[in-house]
Amino acid sequence: MEFLIDIGLFLAKAVIIVVAIGMVIGLIAAAGAKGKKKLEKGHIEATKLNDRFKHMTDALKHAALDNAERKAEAKAKKKREKAEQAQKKKALKSRGGEADTEQKRVYVLDFNGDIKASATENLREEISAVLSLARSTDEVVVKLESGGGLVHSYGLASSQLARIRDRHIPLTVCVDKVAASGGYMMACVADRILAAPFAVLGSIGVVAQLPNFHRLLKKSNIDFEMFTAGEYKRTVTMFGENTKQGREKFVQDLEDTHLLFKEFVSEHRPQVDIGKVATGEIWFGRRAQEVKLVDELKTSDEYLLSQADKADIFEVRYVQKKSLQEKFGVAAEGAVDRLLLRWWQRSNNQRWF
Repeated sequence: MEFLIDIGLFLAKAVIIVVAIGMVIGLIAAAGAKGKKKLEKGHIEATKLNDRFKHMTDALKHAALDNAERKAEAKAKKKREKAEQAQKKKALKSRGGEADTEQKRVYVLDFNGDIKASATENLREEISAVLSLARSTDEVVVKLESGGGLVHSYGLASSQLARIRDRHIPLTVCVDKVAASGGYMMACVADRILAAPFAVLGSIGVVAQLPNFHRLLKKSNIDFEMFTAGEYKRTVTMFGENTKQGREKFVQDLEDTHLLFKEFVSEHRPQVDIGKVATGEIWFGRRAQEVKLVDELKTSDEYLLSQADKADIFEVRYVQKKSLQEKFGVAAEGAVDRLLLRWWQRSNNQRWF
């Protein structure tokens, strides 16, 4: 028994020590940050995808070709590079020594959406960086994956993409897997939508659901009271008794949101028969092209590779820095959020299988 007591005391002391060390680290970090100028929370990273494609091709050639073929390929490559250099010098001379600024640039952004469209914060920074340099002769490609979520969150994400269109810079959205509901709200802003043959698109509708525990509380003799000011401050609740009037108002709000959604899609894709597609249904890529929800069947990889020979392609990412307090303090909240989001997304995606 004494042995077990000693082990218990030892474990208790170990826990106390670990907690104390964590608190000390947190206090030190907070003290170090106090009084200092607040640093930027993140930074932009840009990767030239042309170089990545070239390295992949060179690696495959090195493995697939024999020595004689590799030597011939290297000789041909050197000849091509020499010809390209000569052509560049000639073009530079004809422009009076001015650098060529007409080479098209393609900026590639990734958006992987959850129910809250959490990636919008990074998207905002990436678009701001791109717009500081992009020209009307360039192009922005957004690789979009989202099954939708909160209306206001995806409304803001769509507005971020609209900034590109407003600057008259061509915008292409590539959908390899899914762009449904709020995801399609974002996609329809683009000048062109490309989709894989079996990507899921559409779901132009609005849904709301909540449990009601009123009868359970009533059965347990538990009263629930809610006080509001304003006739429609609260229409339906989880714990109170929902009225016919409240339900009707709630449905009316959903219908109005759906109307706004349809108007938004029609504004950006007038070629779509909105009455036909705004039923909440989803379409796979090929069927989506038939109803004009997408313009072309093509994966993002295929499209970017097709641009590699005629444009400089840059993958742009905003990378956020996290303080010590954020890493420890938000960990529990993030775990719960991820669990709930995963449950919601799985239940939402079951209709597509």
